[in-house]
Formats: sequence, C-alpha cells, structure tokens
Amino acid sequence: MLNNKNLKIAFYGKGGIGKSTIAANLSAAFSKLGLKVLHIGCDPKGDSTRNLTGSKIPSVLKVIQEKGTEIEEKDIIHSGFNGVACIEAGGPEAGIGCAGMGITTMAEELNHLGIVNKPWDVIVYDVLGDVVCGGFSVPMREKFVDAVYIVSSSEFMSIYAANNIMKGVRRFSTGERNLFGGIIHNRRNENSKDEIVRYFAEKSNTQVLDDIPFCNEIVFSELEGKTVVEKFPGSKACKTFMNLAKRIKENLNYSIPRAMEDIELEQFGRIMLQMEIKK
Repeated sequence: MLNNKNLKIAFYGKGGIGKSTIAANLSAAFSKLGLKVLHIGCDPKGDSTRNLTGSKIPSVLKVIQEKGTEIEEKDIIHSGFNGVACIEAGGPEAGIGCAGMGITTMAEELNHLGIVNKPWDVIVYDVLGDVVCGGFSVPMREKFVDAVYIVSSSEFMSIYAANNIMKGVRRFSTGERNLFGGIIHNRRNENSKDEIVRYFAEKSNTQVLDDIPFCNEIVFSELEGKTVVEKFPGSKACKTFMNLAKRIKENLNYSIPRAMEDIELEQFGRIMLQMEIKK
C-alpha cells in the first residue's frame, strides 16, 4: 500500500484494552522502519502519545481554549520518540459536553492547517472505545483512514465491544472501499485465549494479525512514559511490534466485517464458556 500512497490507519477497541499502548508502540515501530509518522490521539484523556513523548502534551482543544482559533502547527504538533509527530485531540471535562466533539474540532483544525496533507508515510489515529456517536466515527466517515484495526482480548466484553465496532466499520465500508484490516489480540494477562479470538475472527470474516504478549517489559516501559520499542529494543515484545508494523504496512487483505446480531453473540458467549471449560 505504501508503494502508492501514505497509509492512514485507525485503531479501535474497548476502553482499557491496551489500544493506546499498541498504537504508540506501532508508531514507534513504523518510525524505526524509516517511515515518517504522524500519531493522532483521539481520546478526551489525551494520553495516547504519552509513551512517545514521555509526558502528556497540550491537546488541540486546550490550545484553542487558550489561544483561540488562530493557532499554528507548532502549537499542536509535538516531537516524540525517533521523530514521531504527536497530536492529541483532547475533549471536555468529565460529565460535560460530547467527547466526540474533540475529534471533530481537531479534524477541522488539521484540515485548516493542512497538516494531514503533508508527506507522511503513516498516519495513526488512536480512537477511544466503541463507535457510540458520530464523533468517534469521524476518521471513517470523513474518509481520513483507509484501514481500521480492532484491538481485543478474549474476554467477552472485549469481544462484545469489538463486534459493536465492526457494525460501524461495516456502515462506512463499500464494495470498493473495504476498511477492515483485522484484529490484534492483546494478551492483557496470561489467560487470554488465542483460540477464542481466532474463532471470533473467523465468524466475523476477518483475520488475526498477531498476538501481543503479556510481559513485564511493556509494563515497565509505560511506567517510564516510553514504548517498549524505545526502552527494550532487543526484547521479544519489541520484535513482535516490529513484525506487526511490517505486516500492517504490507497488508492487502481487507474485508467488510460481519458483525454478529445480539442473539448470535449470546450464543457465541456460551461457546466461549465451553472453550474455557475444556481448557
């Protein structure tokens, strides 16, 4: 894909599933492959880029609140590990306003400043949680991305969220624009079952690109505000991210996901239980 144009990808997944950790590590891995990377955090917490920059950076919404709409590129782009350009959308305080508005406002500013049209090799959008409102679907709806990946563990609520996200991906896919690149299995603990995630992928007309191992290196890296690619470049975890970055870069196997309806999803949950019992 990168032979013809830049690669614009969005990562979705249940809140707390480790999506931002994976997105940041992949941005670092892309940069180590010699690619020019723009990483955009689309979460009101504004913490997607922390492991790339070492600390939280001012969000687009915060800068607008302080300086008005006459902002410059240097006000919202911050340099991270290995030259990764980092932006955070930001959002309202808890309980006030719509979190999706942060994404929408940021998108308007990026277009106004022409940032997304610069010669990036890879643009990564790290998008919060389920596709529960129009704001969270902006990267897909406005065609900012040409690939969507879902991060999931084998826990039922993670699968449930992934299935819901697939409904949004399907809505914005067409026969000529298949968006879904696959599932990334994040082993948040040693009990996450690869066979469950792969069975879910099979039922959903997609693929599992890789399994991210549960390991202390990732935990220790985050405590220092770093990616494992930076902190432990010789580790197995780093090798996993480097290989996954290459796989995403070369991926041509896109599909329109088949999301399960509620009854079928409940049946899938019972099958998951049987798979757990057999183990």
